[in-house]
Amino acid sequence: VRDPKQFDVILADNLFGDLLSDAAAMLTGSIGMLPSASLGTEGTPGLFEPVHGSAPDIAGQGIANPCAAILSLEMALRWSLARPDAADRVMGAVAKALDAGARTKDLGGSLSTAEMADAIIDCL
Repeated sequence: VRDPKQFDVILADNLFGDLLSDAAAMLTGSIGMLPSASLGTEGTPGLFEPVHGSAPDIAGQGIANPCAAILSLEMALRWSLARPDAADRVMGAVAKALDAGARTKDLGGSLSTAEMADAIIDCL
């Protein structure tokens, strides 16, 4: 946690991965920025989801940060669907929206879930 740049990838079982991802959220500013993947052997589909799961505690309030869900799609495109071109476009759109100042409340902004998603879509 003190020096995460020393790692490119961390491979862990689910429990330890959950602990690490919660601690790592401080590095990104919000757990809403962290996608995740559970990958099996090559050629089998993976499971992709935001680290925070479905966030049932805030469901329907329009305050969830959609970046982790969108970046989970980016990972699925890259690692299960063999579409690195599309993955690069999704990653670029998220980065461009953030660079332009788009932020949900968890990142100090004022955008709703839908508004943040729209900002990313506009950057595709």
